[in-house]
Amino acid sequence: MTLETKKTAPTGKAAAKKAEAPAKAQNTASDKRPPRKEKDSDGDVLGIRITHPERVLFSDPDITKIDLARYYGVIAARMLPFAANHPASILRCPQGPDHQCFYQKHAGDGFPDEIHQVPIEEADGDTANYLYVDDAKGLVAAVQMGTIELHIWGSTVDRLDAADRLVFDLDPDPSVTFETVKNAAVSLRDALDTLGLKSVAMVSGGKGIHVIVPLSRRAPWDEAKTFAKDLSAKIADHDPENYIATMSKAKRKGRIFIDWLRNERGSTAVAPYSVRARAGGPVATPVTWDELGDLNAANGFHIPDILKRLESGTDPWAEAKDWKQSLTKAMLKAVEAED
Repeated sequence: MTLETKKTAPTGKAAAKKAEAPAKAQNTASDKRPPRKEKDSDGDVLGIRITHPERVLFSDPDITKIDLARYYGVIAARMLPFAANHPASILRCPQGPDHQCFYQKHAGDGFPDEIHQVPIEEADGDTANYLYVDDAKGLVAAVQMGTIELHIWGSTVDRLDAADRLVFDLDPDPSVTFETVKNAAVSLRDALDTLGLKSVAMVSGGKGIHVIVPLSRRAPWDEAKTFAKDLSAKIADHDPENYIATMSKAKRKGRIFIDWLRNERGSTAVAPYSVRARAGGPVATPVTWDELGDLNAANGFHIPDILKRLESGTDPWAEAKDWKQSLTKAMLKAVEAED
């Protein structure tokens, strides 16, 4: 992987405030669409003109391009505390997810001002402008450009060399049941807790679960990567029949790949509350650990469900905003491979 070095850092706007206290979760789709704000006219969201607003992106229920723009405008208050001011890769599907899609991490000509750019000096000495958003208008502007998914770095534009989270992506072989994946997530949570680290859970909108460790912005990337790699390897070595910590697909049959590779500089993971460009438009959804036990799939939440959760005050990660935790030398030592 090509590593980059930050050249300059812009001053971002303050991220949106987090919302209300937790309430009972929902996990079934309804026919409700994102609400239309009074100041939004047809084809206009937060002052941004949405072209082809009637284009249907997902069905059951039908979600149009302007529905998606309104969703990101509404969910911004929950999404931005995790995604704002992080360099991002966006998955653009200009004609919709059933047509050609592509990832983009560098800004191009014609990008709207609401999608900001930060110049980053790359390993070869060249400088490229990376994308980031810092407010709801940035998310809506991304939808106007055909964006469906947002994938973020684990560090912010003003401190690229310090991880603000760890992400363990539990990626199961198709033969592995979701019940087994849930059990794996709980086991990983317990292992982290034993080391002194609290974690939160997110169903990916695909088939896996992300176990995420919020961090104070102190850990250099080499430490974050080493810790994530060593812990994953330790778990896989202890239970090789159920886990694997290497990318080899040939060895994954019947196992869960603990993907620790998200934890290095320049790597990305899907942002919380991002819609996925998959059938039905599932959403990467933060959940409580208790709630996770009752779920039947990682792709069971859709836009109407997220809006219901927002309206009811459900905020599964509310307590995590007050966590102050860092990687320590003792933690790094505890997961080192034995000689």
